[in-house]
Amino acid sequence: MQTRQQFARLATGITLAALVASVAAHAGQKPKDWNPIVDPGNFVRVVDNTYFPLSPGHASRFQQQGGDETLRIEVSGHTRTIMGVRTVEVIETAAVAGQTVEVSRNWYAQDRDGNVWYFGEATQLYENGAPAGTEGSWEAGVAGALPGIIMKGQPQHGDTYFQEYAAGVAEDMATVLDIGGTENTERDIYSNVLRVKEWNPLSSNSLEHKYYAPGVGLFLEVEGSKRLELVAIE
Repeated sequence: MQTRQQFARLATGITLAALVASVAAHAGQKPKDWNPIVDPGNFVRVVDNTYFPLSPGHASRFQQQGGDETLRIEVSGHTRTIMGVRTVEVIETAAVAGQTVEVSRNWYAQDRDGNVWYFGEATQLYENGAPAGTEGSWEAGVAGALPGIIMKGQPQHGDTYFQEYAAGVAEDMATVLDIGGTENTERDIYSNVLRVKEWNPLSSNSLEHKYYAPGVGLFLEVEGSKRLELVAIE
């Protein structure tokens, strides 16, 4: 079965208690503490971070170069209140050879400093067209789970942080590798690119790199020799 960790996983109103103290930029390193305190009053209603904009109705389609994997990411226009914070729903649909292998509903919110926080996801896996589990589902505030960052408001080289935190269930992490480069895809040439390394401490061989462009957001995922590129914006 192919999970989103293996395929494609796609965030200060929260005051951090000892968030990151001199962390190294390599997979496996963790912040010394992750204890965000949620203040709903410090969040805004729109997510307009230039590297992670979420406009209702917007959808992006990705295609594996030389392969049969696809990903569609849609900002549904629906919202969900989690820990008192109004979050925006994003639906990701992953498929292989045209057959859906995963559908996940993800919830994000932006704080007043422009940081986009990830508040959880409801994941449905499929095998041969039939539901096959909800592995990876979590929600901030439930069973000790905490929100993580999916995108910094002012990303800096070496920033390392949890993207999600549900102990033993969802512990994806990220490190900012560089900002300002150029990257080519079959569709376009992107400038001022933000490159982020992501990994899951709960899973071996989970390392991947994601590339974001201003005003566009995610446009490329690279995992080993596999490239999943943005091919259309709807």
